[in-house]
Amino acid sequence: MNEALKELLDLLDLEQIELDIFRGRSPEERIQRVFGGQVAAQALVAAGRTLPADRYVHSLHAYFIRPGDPAVPIVYNVERVRDGRSFTTRRVVAIQHGKAIFTLSASFQIMESGVEHQAAVMPPVTAPEELPSFQDRMRQLVAEDSPYRDWLARPRPVDLRYVTPLTWEAHRDPELRGSNTNVWFRYDAELPDDPLLHVVLAAYASDFTLVDTVLLTHGLAWGASNISGASLDHAMWFHRPFRVDDWMLYAQESPWSGGARGLARGEMFTRSGELAVSVVQEAMIRVS
Repeated sequence: MNEALKELLDLLDLEQIELDIFRGRSPEERIQRVFGGQVAAQALVAAGRTLPADRYVHSLHAYFIRPGDPAVPIVYNVERVRDGRSFTTRRVVAIQHGKAIFTLSASFQIMESGVEHQAAVMPPVTAPEELPSFQDRMRQLVAEDSPYRDWLARPRPVDLRYVTPLTWEAHRDPELRGSNTNVWFRYDAELPDDPLLHVVLAAYASDFTLVDTVLLTHGLAWGASNISGASLDHAMWFHRPFRVDDWMLYAQESPWSGGARGLARGEMFTRSGELAVSVVQEAMIRVS
């Protein structure tokens, strides 16, 4: 297990400071504000700490309200909205400097059987072993004197392998623009058999590339175009058990953008083609 993944797992091990109140921290960061996937993952951990052992998360809906400050801890207040016989609902508010920066509502369910179908089909893609890492591809695009070189050199908790063009590639070559992004991802270490941990790490990874799908359509790229942006809301549905220490394909598309906002949606498939997670996100995107 690399040091970046160890650090992430440590960040997800929240400190309980009172009943239903937890405290989390952020890694040392100079380039960006608190990563949205981190806040969502920590909030889900906080909700999960208040549940019976037989409940499994099946959906979450979140709003990013204010930018997070990586220099100070984040306090997570959990509200026990409902404890039913089959379903449990939790609401989490993340607070910094006395103000809410993020809210999450999550629903949990006992394991039940029922009707089953899957209309979504995993797209035919190159195997992850045949693809270069995200860092290797970006090193070919970023200048030696760019501040992004140090950022690229940092170890990552999750291995990303792009099947489709990167936004930086589409920024340079208009023919590579498109509205679809396919990315393999995997946490490169054997993880515990904890269903919530795998869900939490999927939530963390879900925020890396989804907004980039909007940018890809227009040939825009963070650090290469004069743009600013932030996640506005994020929703996920968890359909079946899965493991994020096995390769998963994150198939993403952007059906719309306008009004300084962009919408993207994604589906996470197991390597065998089972639909495991559905994701939708809207983001603010401003071009100056």
